[in-house]
Amino acid sequence: MKYAVRFYTKTGNTKRLAEAIAEELGIEALPLSAPITEAVDILFLGNSYYAFTIDPEVRSFIASLSKDKVGKIVNFGSAALLNSTWKKVKAEAEKVGIPMDEKEFHCKGEFKMLHKGKPDANDLRAAREFAASYK
Repeated sequence: MKYAVRFYTKTGNTKRLAEAIAEELGIEALPLSAPITEAVDILFLGNSYYAFTIDPEVRSFIASLSKDKVGKIVNFGSAALLNSTWKKVKAEAEKVGIPMDEKEFHCKGEFKMLHKGKPDANDLRAAREFAASYK
């Protein structure tokens, strides 16, 4: 299996999750500005809600993908208030013909005074365990 980890973050929370996932897979977590240049079986895509939707950068990144380069997308992320971005990411992935895995990883993320210290060590361990389930 060949993997890639890409992420979008404004607060650094999703980057921390991306790095934990990538460490488990023995690869590097990269921001969305790093294109997928080689075919991968699984793209772990980290993102969160911003203003009640996924960021336009996440939409643009998914639109740049092709099904000959990405086998499927596995969604992960953190958010202070809302939960999963899975449905929003799936809608964008469908436009380019890339399937979404049914599973995802999500945890609370610190934002201002909410969820201080999240994601914490337990969340990062859970993210690594989630990634290990794909090995």
